Amino acid sequence: MLKVEMKDIVEAYGRIRNYVQKTPLIYSPETSERTGSEVWFKMENLQPIGAYKLRGAMNNILGMSEEDLKCGVVAASAGNHSQAVAYAAKLKGVSAVVCVPESTPMNKRYGAIKHGARLVVYGPNYEDAENRAHEIEAEEGRKFVHAYESNETIAGQGTVAIESLLEKGDFDAILVPTGGGGLLCGVAIAAKAMNPDIKVYGLQTNTSAPWDKSFHERKLNNDCPFLPTCADGLEGAITWPNVELALTCVDDIFVVDEERTREGIKWMAQKHHYMIEGASATCLAALFEDHQELKGKKVLCIITGGNIDLDKFCEICEKDY
Repeated sequence: MLKVEMKDIVEAYGRIRNYVQKTPLIYSPETSERTGSEVWFKMENLQPIGAYKLRGAMNNILGMSEEDLKCGVVAASAGNHSQAVAYAAKLKGVSAVVCVPESTPMNKRYGAIKHGARLVVYGPNYEDAENRAHEIEAEEGRKFVHAYESNETIAGQGTVAIESLLEKGDFDAILVPTGGGGLLCGVAIAAKAMNPDIKVYGLQTNTSAPWDKSFHERKLNNDCPFLPTCADGLEGAITWPNVELALTCVDDIFVVDEERTREGIKWMAQKHHYMIEGASATCLAALFEDHQELKGKKVLCIITGGNIDLDKFCEICEKDY
């Protein structure tokens, strides 16, 4: 069972703060006017690897002993975690192997290679890549760095909330794009420790939404469609430990429309001149869809990353919504 407390996230913040970027909070007058909420963005797309995942990977690797690291590390990822582990391992001077599924965009593959990792492309989905990573863990004696289902990863991701709320502590709600759930749980634990009245909502698209049934039925349920999506960082089956932890600290899960998510990508480019990936754009989709829980509220959107494939970005931006 996962167990993460505020003290773990505070310790993680102290451990990683010299290795990660303190990303800006920016106010969006255009989005606020359109949606009737006061909308702020936490720009994690401006991390050195272009995504928040560096926080969890850095906390994992900095917390390992020299003995743990003597054979290097291995990870599985749909994309951004692979870059994060590669970058963190390079800073510590240890070798890294990252396993990604065949669906991983080329830009995310290149990111891992650029930072010195050995890239293994294996299987059609994340589960296949993770199984291969565990085989390499056993064969080579490497330490496995989990993308979301570990206390160290969750604590590292939770530092996003500490950093945000130390700068502005009066948010009513936080919108968190949700794949495996490490960021969602970390943000919720930290945010509610700092402000018990704050609401934390996880977001998935209607093309891949196992969190919806699992959270509301309070049991693991991956029986849902898994369709192509612009939010590739969120797609795929989930596991019970993160859902179990989320049930103790998360307020709700919103399922947003794929088209509204695509619109969010274009909106961010038009209004703020940033390329963001589909996972990040689920925040905008939730605001565009007029969830009453957000109306008139001060809302923090976690812009989780900007590593979108250029061809996909151009195709999305050419369309009218």
